[in-house]
Parts: sequence; structure tokens; C-alpha cells
Amino acid sequence: MREKDFRPRLKDNVRKAYDYLTNQESRVLVIGDLHEPFCLDSYLKHCKEVYSKHNCNRVVFIGDVIDNHYSSYHETNADGLGGGDELDIAIKRLKRWYKAFPNADVTIGNHDRIISRKAQTGGIPKRWIRNYSEVLNTPKWNFTERVVIDNVQYVHGEGGTARTKSKADMMSTVQGHLHTQCYTEWSVGAKFRIFGMQVGCGIDHESYAMAYAKAGKKPAIGCGVVIGGHTAINELMDL
Repeated sequence: MREKDFRPRLKDNVRKAYDYLTNQESRVLVIGDLHEPFCLDSYLKHCKEVYSKHNCNRVVFIGDVIDNHYSSYHETNADGLGGGDELDIAIKRLKRWYKAFPNADVTIGNHDRIISRKAQTGGIPKRWIRNYSEVLNTPKWNFTERVVIDNVQYVHGEGGTARTKSKADMMSTVQGHLHTQCYTEWSVGAKFRIFGMQVGCGIDHESYAMAYAKAGKKPAIGCGVVIGGHTAINELMDL
């Protein structure tokens, strides 16, 4: 005679939280700052695995897809790559990301913006500057300052932390920019519930371009997933 199974059974009408997630919802993979060509080689694999794990159907790069170290407002490395070489290598490395995620929104980060800022400093009108997609050979990427999906805003994050931005705008907020932070914090009121999410980054902390942060904390290597605007998940990379 078979031994009776005394394990408790869930009733038919009891469902787990993930059972309520549907394929029709926006399932957004949020990729942290790349700073190409100074991104960890393994970060792409991590992001692809997270995309598959959560069955994502949208992608947002949270900004600073390139570093532009040669033209940085920080002190540059005298022995580093020149402008043309760094850009060529960054474009070559971004080709891998474009192949993996050809349709994506990209929030424009402060490092992405360096060249246009230098042009303004030099008195060059915007009409002389090519758009990001054209320069980086990523025609299907939508470069923008801000994206809103399911009432969640995605910004690079130069104005402070995600927790403060979400409370200031009373709107769930996802951002990057702060390399050492990776978290999701909820704020709950009588009639609302919002979150602030920092997604981490993919930078190579040992590269010469990151020398300005050597004395600080090590970066949080990770990405994020937002499902239907109601579920936010941080995915740190196993280093």
C-alpha cells in the first residue's frame, strides 16, 4: 500500500503571485549603464538570460550606452584611446547589443550627451550634429530623454535617486546613473502605491575610464525587470 501523502495541498482557487502575470502585459528589461567600450563582456549574457527568464517583450537602455571618456568633463587618461579609436570600438561593441536587442528605447545619459554639450560650448548649432542612432549604427533604437510605459517613467537619473524622484513626481520611476545602487523601494499611501527602482550597471570598474570612482564603492552589476507597471524585480549578476 502506498504511503499516504500528508503534505498540505493548495485549494484550486488559491494562486501564486506569478500566476497573475500574463504575456499580454509589458514585460520590460531595463539595462543599466554600459559606458561602452568599458562594459564587462559578461554583462550582455546576463541581460539576455534575464530577458528570457522573465519572458520580456520590451527593452529600455537606461542611458550612458557610450562613455566618451576622451572628451569627458572629468580628467582624461593621457595614455587612453583617442576620440576616433574609442568611438570605433564603442560602435563595434554596441553592435552586439543591437543584435541582441534591435528594438529598444534608450534614455539619453550625461555621457551620451557629452559631445553635443561640447558642441554647444563651441557655439555649434544643433542642426550640425547627427542623431545618436545614425552615429552609433543603431537605426531602430529610440533615443529619448524619458519613456513612460504602464504609468512607470524611465529616466537616466541625473537629478537624484529613484526613491526621491518617484516621490517628487508621485510616479513609479526607474533609473540608472548611480553605479553603486541597485534596489526597489515602495512608497504606499491611502490611495496610491509607487516604487523607485535603481537598476545597477554593467561597467568594468577596473578600466581606466572609471578611475575617477576608484576610491568609492564598487558598482552594483545588474539590470531590472518591470512587469505591467506593478511588479519590479532587480537582477544582480553573479560575479
